[in-house]
Amino acid sequence: MMPSRAEIKACKWFTDKELQVYTDEYTRNGFQGGLQWYRCAEDPKYKPELQTYSGRTIDVPSCFIAGANDWGVYQHPGNFEKMQTTACTRMLSVHLVENAGHWVQQEQAEATTRLLLDFIEKL
Repeated sequence: MMPSRAEIKACKWFTDKELQVYTDEYTRNGFQGGLQWYRCAEDPKYKPELQTYSGRTIDVPSCFIAGANDWGVYQHPGNFEKMQTTACTRMLSVHLVENAGHWVQQEQAEATTRLLLDFIEKL
């Protein structure tokens, strides 16, 4: 569902000036890079390359931060839990930040920064 005009006007994390920077760059260069993941994920010819690291684990201290409203967290049922228990062997913290979606670092910059600093202090 699209936000209302009032919600758009109240947006503090993505100003019109910032939007213009993105608009200018996408007009100049296109948006192909941002779409490549989706193309590769659905095209069978890329499957062997995408599976190069399949089954490997991340064995360094890790932290996961996402917006509670980010569809990616819920896109494939069970993957969020598998990441925490299987894929990342040294997962120190997991955070779903309220009032944030796919762009948590912009939507909730202060909360994201605080969580990153807390993670660094644990190292």
